[in-house]
Amino acid sequence: MERCDVNTPVTFQKGYWRFCPQANFNFQLNRVIMWDGGRKEDIDKIGASVVSSESWVRAMRRLADEAHAEGRTQHEIAYRRMTEFFMYDSDPDKRKTYEDAAALFYDYYGDYFDRGIVTRAQVPYGSGYLPVMTAKAKGERVDTVLLHGGNDSYFEEFFFAMLYLAERGFDVYLFEGPGQGGVLRVQDMKFDYRWEKPTSAVLDYFGLNDVTIIGASLGGYLAPRAAAFEPRIKRVVGWSIFPDFFDVVIADHPGVMRSAIGGIFKLGLGKAMNRMYDKMMEKDELVRWNLLHGMYAYDAKTPDEYIRRIRKFTLKGIADRITQDVLILGAREDHFIMPKLFHEEYDLLTNVRSLTLSLMTDRQDAGAHCNVGNTKLTLDTMADWIARTKAV
Repeated sequence: MERCDVNTPVTFQKGYWRFCPQANFNFQLNRVIMWDGGRKEDIDKIGASVVSSESWVRAMRRLADEAHAEGRTQHEIAYRRMTEFFMYDSDPDKRKTYEDAAALFYDYYGDYFDRGIVTRAQVPYGSGYLPVMTAKAKGERVDTVLLHGGNDSYFEEFFFAMLYLAERGFDVYLFEGPGQGGVLRVQDMKFDYRWEKPTSAVLDYFGLNDVTIIGASLGGYLAPRAAAFEPRIKRVVGWSIFPDFFDVVIADHPGVMRSAIGGIFKLGLGKAMNRMYDKMMEKDELVRWNLLHGMYAYDAKTPDEYIRRIRKFTLKGIADRITQDVLILGAREDHFIMPKLFHEEYDLLTNVRSLTLSLMTDRQDAGAHCNVGNTKLTLDTMADWIARTKAV
């Protein structure tokens, strides 16, 4: 099998395309290209056929098989990884699909590890471990960065972000925590709102101090949460606006529905909550996939229990403990997270040393969730902010 050439400069594609009308599927199709190494001409062929999780799996599997037959390993990795993404957790092929994609990844990019450009470690944690990839700064070191994803993330997606930040002068420790990647899929460790626990384990293992933490998507909550309880973190980048998971989930619901859900929750009417979400799952297969996967990843048996779990993922009540410099990266057209939620986060972060918001737009190809259409601009914004902040 061919291997990636480690001498190839780190570059990122730019653009955000409309492959299908459903916003979440369209975002994930763009993600396949921008973060996972897929090819636009392949996604063009299947975009219109993606209307459900089942059709997604069929389409991605077909692209993976085509890429394999043609020896396009980089593309095959992307399509096998994202085949698994929309497979139900009850699917007996889900874990094997994940492991096959991961094995291909570490074979294809093997020279990075064989030559010591990137090192791998397993940090003991609970009954298992946290996987960590490390890339050291090229030239003079600007800072040390902890980098992690959020909900439904694989840390391999951030491989080239890690390498690019290393080129910009950062020691980067890229890790997965409970609920993410192989920690969830192979070790069955579910999400824990106390993100300071895995973060502190990584800091302890490598003996790190005075670091910047960067968390993407749900990481926009996880990273600030860790900083509230971990004084070795001096700077925080929330790669999304994420003051409260529950508020994010219902932000785009009609006002009447938001009030109804809030009222049902306050009154403790779990059966009514379950009936409401059962009806929503019957009407919308994507809602069904989201809820069932959420219940699995957050160790909940019912929709009501899932809502109770995610309500713990909030900066409310602990935000005053965050005293670091904070950068929040938002996206003007984010279909997951309403930009208006920044006002809520602003009101919560009363004791930060400094607070910066960068709200990116479609005109920069960065208006979608996690600015997925312009990764270089996003990483440069982070790197420049860290350098400026450290200089003050």
